This record gives sequence, structure tokens and C-alpha cells, in this order.
Amino acid sequence: MDLKSGYPFWAIKNGLMHAFPRLEADLRCDVAIIGGGITAALIANELAAHGHEVAVLEQRDIGWGSSAASTALLQYEIDTHLVDLARQYGEDDAAMAYLACADAIPALHDIARGLRDVDFGLMDSLYYASKRRHVATLQDELEMRRRHGLDVEWLDADALRSDYGIDAPGAILSHLAARLDPYRMAYRLMARLQRGGTGVYDRTRVDRIEATQRSVTLHTGDGATVRAGHVVVAAGYASQHWLKPRVARNRSSYAFITDPVDPEWLRALAGTMVWESARPYLYLRSTGDGRLLVGGEDDSVDIPKRRDGRVDKKARTLVKRVAKAFPGMELTPAFAWAGTFAETDDGLPFFGPHPQHGKRVHFAMAYGGNGITYSMIGAGLLRAGIERRAHPLQVLFGFERLAR
Repeated sequence: MDLKSGYPFWAIKNGLMHAFPRLEADLRCDVAIIGGGITAALIANELAAHGHEVAVLEQRDIGWGSSAASTALLQYEIDTHLVDLARQYGEDDAAMAYLACADAIPALHDIARGLRDVDFGLMDSLYYASKRRHVATLQDELEMRRRHGLDVEWLDADALRSDYGIDAPGAILSHLAARLDPYRMAYRLMARLQRGGTGVYDRTRVDRIEATQRSVTLHTGDGATVRAGHVVVAAGYASQHWLKPRVARNRSSYAFITDPVDPEWLRALAGTMVWESARPYLYLRSTGDGRLLVGGEDDSVDIPKRRDGRVDKKARTLVKRVAKAFPGMELTPAFAWAGTFAETDDGLPFFGPHPQHGKRVHFAMAYGGNGITYSMIGAGLLRAGIERRAHPLQVLFGFERLAR
């Protein structure tokens, strides 16, 4: 299935950056990863760095699925409020999830430092109340975050208007977020892994998974087989194809990006990403070359032809919503696109084995608005499972929580 519509900026900007071969012969490895996006790249990087022989299998070109459509807002802030997660799973577990996401951002920074330019930049995150009645909810959220050591402050309407040009009754300002070119980072990581001896194969479709207590065998569409000690399914929302129970729902999100804007006009938005409390939420951030990237208007459409027909109208709606939130800001889209993604009921990911396939088939379902941040956490979580070590997030970020 086509995962995106329109003209995703990252793919246009970067093009096909590196040629990877198709798998044409049988192979053996410690861990085979199904999928070739940013999630698969981070997991492969973690495993290879700790001595595991890894092979990556992508049915399209590397990074050409959801990673090319991602808007890559790297935040510790989960789509589900900390307060709401605390009600559902207890405050200790909810805080552990938020703090793990906070730790993931500097971890991603460390990886980005070792690659050529992937447009990584540290930023603030401004979460504003869309309506006056949302203020009390956000203030409760602020207090719980503070209680667990997160660096946040409250901005009132006057500060928002003078510092950011936003017409809103209040906002939480967090001092830990980042931006990234996800397509470029996926390519850079995969190319580095390949130079280090990891097998990276694109245009290689896996048709069948056969798991036993001792190994897993993958059968490709071209007749090759891969024998591995473990398999990680990291194919974005398409990972659900390998599970009988439905653990997430598909959504489409829409985005556009401008040409570079005047730095004086950009002001505080050059270093601050912005999103709102309404659902689905409007969000925007800058890029390293001074563009503004705007997204939102999520819907339940995941049929490519229907999604294709909505891109231009959704972009026009996003322009109007930005003008309403930022009086006087009139943006012109240079490129507009949409991408299908998956989200869970509680906003948390799923990492680890599912009873349907046994303990050697692991899933990397980094679903929701925190996909890249979750993937960084999941890389360590999956390595712990493969190495038979306990991980503090194993239950909360695993399929076990469905029974809680």
C-alpha cells in the first residue's frame, strides 16, 4: 500500500541517497529486521553496535515509507497527557514513560552527531491551550511534570502574544525537544551500517514468517530465505499485517512546508516548535534552512486515492488555522503531503514479542506522535529482550499491558 500522498519534502530534498541491493541469496544472521525506515535504522544501529549480526529487509526503497512523510517533531511529550496516563497506569509508570522519552532526545542527538548533516537541532516545545477551558487541564499537567523533574514553565496570554505572536490563553513551555530530517537520518544510518558489515536490502518483500522455539525463517517474494535467531517487525503501521488482533487504528495526517522565510519574521519560532491542546492538533516547527513545517488535520482515511484527493484542501485549511492562531501570519505552501500512520488507544507503543508468534518474533510498533522518540527507547528495549535481560518498560511498552 502507498503510505503517503502529495510531495513529502524530505524525499524531494534528498532524493534516493544511496543504492542498496535486493536480497537474491539465502542468508543467516542473529537478528533480521523487517522494515527500512527510521525505526528499523535505530534498532539495527543499537543491535549492531552491541555485537549482533543484523540483516535489514525493506520491501520498498530505504526510508521511502512513512519516514519520508514524517514531520519529525522530537518530543518527550506523549499525545496522552501525563495526568491521564497516571490515572490509567499509576503515576510511577506514567512518569517512567515520560522520563524515558526525555532521555531519548539526547540519545538521538548523540547518534546524529556521528552522521553527516541530518538537520538535527535542539528546540523548545510550546503546548498552548486551544480554548480557555483547557487552561486548568494544562496547569494540572504542568504541576505533575514539575513534580517529576521535567523542565517546564507556564506562559500567560500576554507572554504568548509578545514572545510568539500566538493568540491563546496560556501554554506550557518545555525546554527539551528537537527537530530532525528523518529520511536523511534513516539513509545515513543504513549506509553506515552497510559499511560496517550489516546486510541492508531493499526491494525485498517478506511473504511468510515461520517461527520455532530455536529460530525464525523468513521467506521472501523472490524465493530467498533468511534464517535468524530473532526477527524484529519494524514496518510501521503495516506491522499490523502480521498480527491477528487489531492493536492500533490507522490515521492520516496532513502537512505542508514553506519556502525559507525571513529570519526576522520567524522570530522565536526558529527555536520553538508549537502544538495545541485541541484534538486533532495543529502543530508547526522550523527547519534548519528557515522554512516552516505545518501539520495536523488528522482523519481516519487510509485509502490512498481518497487521501490523495484531500491533500490540497487540507493544506488550505492548515493555512487558515495558522492565521487564526498567529494573527497576521500568512503562509504559502511550497510542498504539501499526507501520510498514513497508526495510533493506539493510550498513545503508547508496543515493543516486544506477541503470543501469536512466540518469543523470537518481536514487534516494533512506535505508534503515535512520538514515533521517532519511541523508536529510540524501543531499540534498547528490544535489545534487552533479545539478550534475555529485563527492561523497566517491558510491561508498559509491551503487549502485556493489554491485560492490565
